[in-house]
Amino acid sequence: MIKRPAYPPRDTAIVMRLVLLALIPGIVTMTVFFGPGVLFNLATAVLTAVAAEALCISLRGRELTPRLGDLSAVLTGVLIALSLPQAAPWWLAVAASGSSIILGKHLYGGLGQNPVNPAMLGYALMLISAPVAMTTLWINPLTSPSIDAAWIAYVGQPNDGLTGATVLDLYRTEFLSLTAIEASDHPLFTDSHLGFIYGYEWAALAYLIGGLWLIYQRVITWHTPVGLLVTLIVISAFFSIDPDTATPVSVHLIAGAGVFAAFFILTDPVSGATSPRGRLWFAIGVGVLTYLIRTYGQYPDAIAFSVLLMNFAVPVIDNYTRPRIRGHDSNIKGSGARQ
Repeated sequence: MIKRPAYPPRDTAIVMRLVLLALIPGIVTMTVFFGPGVLFNLATAVLTAVAAEALCISLRGRELTPRLGDLSAVLTGVLIALSLPQAAPWWLAVAASGSSIILGKHLYGGLGQNPVNPAMLGYALMLISAPVAMTTLWINPLTSPSIDAAWIAYVGQPNDGLTGATVLDLYRTEFLSLTAIEASDHPLFTDSHLGFIYGYEWAALAYLIGGLWLIYQRVITWHTPVGLLVTLIVISAFFSIDPDTATPVSVHLIAGAGVFAAFFILTDPVSGATSPRGRLWFAIGVGVLTYLIRTYGQYPDAIAFSVLLMNFAVPVIDNYTRPRIRGHDSNIKGSGARQ
């Protein structure tokens, strides 16, 4: 009896299509709770990504059709759009998506050659270049705007009554000056449906469903998402013994991009680790860095910086977590090319 391979052979377009399908529940949920600005970001970022991809391919003298048809540029645009504030103006989505494709992908030779995650590189560049827009234009899900209000924000005039900081940022700037009971009285917590954070809980659940479907389809393995989520839970629980001086575990897990990143960002097959054990160590490193930067750094959600830092550590991780070759007593470590 022939054993079915753990990961059936698929071309790039099929893999990208499956990931895009898995993102649909998250896109729908984000639009319902955070307004049509999510769709504006998606349209702008995807169009920019495809245009930048076409430009770079043309400049390199390659054929457009097969390379645009692999949907990698579309997926990069979708990932960067879902990472941006929902009330981001059009130019922010254009700059983030264009830099993701040009600087994060084609600068290194195109698909399969990029050492870092392109979407996270674009996001990090915008966070450094436009910190006010990236940290103050998040939609409050309790006041999800109409299409007209979202359009006004999209063209560059956000409504201060609809936008603000994320829950992680509120904990850094406001909630830690309150007691745990006082902070829990905020409407985002008292009006939640599942007992966590209004709107964010449904988005996290939607991404979790999409991510589990990807594992079922054997597009990704469990090592990376489990490594990140368990690390965030353990380290935040350890330091949250006194809830009046630390951000709760549920906020670390749900309010930021933790679930989204665990299944759709860290699992990038090019910039992530390659072996199962390596994926675990890669995800654990991202989790530790995320908690440290969130707690002691200047940025409330540190997923992008954590991923980029660990991307540079991937060659070392791969070098020391190679699977044991049949006939050898132990793993081959030390020198050698990345496998």
